[in-house]
Amino acid sequence: MQRRQFLTRMAGFGLTGAALPGLAQAHVGGALPEKFLPREVEIAPGIAAGEIHVMPDEFALYWTLPEGRAIRYSVGVGRADLYHAGSYVVQVKKEWPSWKPTPAMVRREPEKYEKYAEDGMPGGLDNPLGARALYLFVDGRDTYLRIHGTNQPSTIGQAVSNGCARLVNDHIIELYEKVPLGTKVFLYPKAGNPYRPDQHGMDHHA
Repeated sequence: MQRRQFLTRMAGFGLTGAALPGLAQAHVGGALPEKFLPREVEIAPGIAAGEIHVMPDEFALYWTLPEGRAIRYSVGVGRADLYHAGSYVVQVKKEWPSWKPTPAMVRREPEKYEKYAEDGMPGGLDNPLGARALYLFVDGRDTYLRIHGTNQPSTIGQAVSNGCARLVNDHIIELYEKVPLGTKVFLYPKAGNPYRPDQHGMDHHA
């Protein structure tokens, strides 16, 4: 999908709809403001059901439903040049995944990541990937981009990650159950960050 098509389809998403009551509880690490709760919204007709669309400037992830509807989740996204727009496929799913920083992450922030470079970190509440992770691939190749959980609700609505989209753990658990392997994922360009189809994350996660 080309950038022009991304932008055309992005313009079709609406922001109406009430928060879904089943996911309006408090979260590990503090309560999530009501504006960040999932809600069912209207979207442009003709967008296929069963896809994930991430709008970085809205800090929103849409899980598309039939008949022009979607569930909108609030997310944190990659900071600055660590966000990579493109088309991906969910090829691996993991519950309470382990995590290991990429070499690029260790080079950028050795004081933060070097201690995990060798053995990584087992899954658990303190793990940066949270309760669930969807692993994004391109042509069978792991991009090291993830859609994953976090126990830090304060990072939702911010560009703070190393390239991945993060939801609070309650929300990624709920989304994880809906998303089968093979699901298409579209990461839309940020304003001022042109779509570069030759770049697909390759050295970023969490």
